[in-house]
Amino acid sequence: MLHGARGKRGLELFAQRATKRGIAVLVPDSRGSTWDLIASGFSQLGPDVAFIDRALRATFSSIAVDPQHIAIGGFSDGASYALSLGLANGDLFTHVIAYSPGGLLPPSVRGRPAIFIAHGVYDNVLPIKTSSREIIARLLQTGYAPTYKEFRGGDGIDFSML
Repeated sequence: MLHGARGKRGLELFAQRATKRGIAVLVPDSRGSTWDLIASGFSQLGPDVAFIDRALRATFSSIAVDPQHIAIGGFSDGASYALSLGLANGDLFTHVIAYSPGGLLPPSVRGRPAIFIAHGVYDNVLPIKTSSREIIARLLQTGYAPTYKEFRGGDGIDFSML
């Protein structure tokens, strides 16, 4: 689960709720103040991609992971990064979860992960009209069938969906 530009705010509660359901959650930090996709454009060899790859290898070597249930998710900037990495690595990630994403910039597309996007209709940081609604239209045009939820709220995660 990838954090937004303001850090891990809210992700601890997400991880606690997932853990209660028997789901392991890895919450890595970006190498800079936000993810390299946001800061300087997507790079398969960027410092964040390399760090996430190392963190995943360490996690896979320390706990049993079902290869049919590996999700990448995020909030805000982290949601944009999760969508982009998830579509570029759909042969690894079976699911992509994005809460309030701002954009979608995969360098390529591989595999067909299931996609879930949720966004608050009153988000004043990443307005829904110019972010999630456009992302959904783009995904539908390229043959994906994302699950999409709008919720009454602003910039945040609607924990009632968990």
